Amino acid sequence: MATPHRPGLRVTSGVTIPDTELSWRFSRSSGPGGQGVNTTDSRVELVWDVAASSALAPVQKERVLERLSGRLADGVLTIAASEQRAQLRNREAALTRLATVVAEALRPPAAPRRPTKPSKGAQKRRVVANQKRSQTKQLRKRPTD
Repeated sequence: MATPHRPGLRVTSGVTIPDTELSWRFSRSSGPGGQGVNTTDSRVELVWDVAASSALAPVQKERVLERLSGRLADGVLTIAASEQRAQLRNREAALTRLATVVAEALRPPAAPRRPTKPSKGAQKRRVVANQKRSQTKQLRKRPTD
């Protein structure tokens, strides 16, 4: 049986941003566009207030705010899309980009790297290769009498 459609932007299996938290702004795109370039508002800005969002748990919100701190202005994330000529396609692109950015920010941190050191055999092979290279270069010198 199909699950009922929940309005909003699905970011991960457990996070869906409600449509009410998303706001749109439209403006004219720059660049070439043919006859309709001066009349259509095809550039799209998608605005989401991360700090005031109810879609995220407190831990998730803290993680997103920390990881996206360089892209946020007062806790608000803005995604702009103007690649396409049609406003609808730019809206879809902005939604997809927002979902990708938030999903990446929500991803748990990678496990810390355990420091390792080369094996004895690898160290020996490196020294032998360096010595062989040194001998090759020594043979290229002019002979001294």
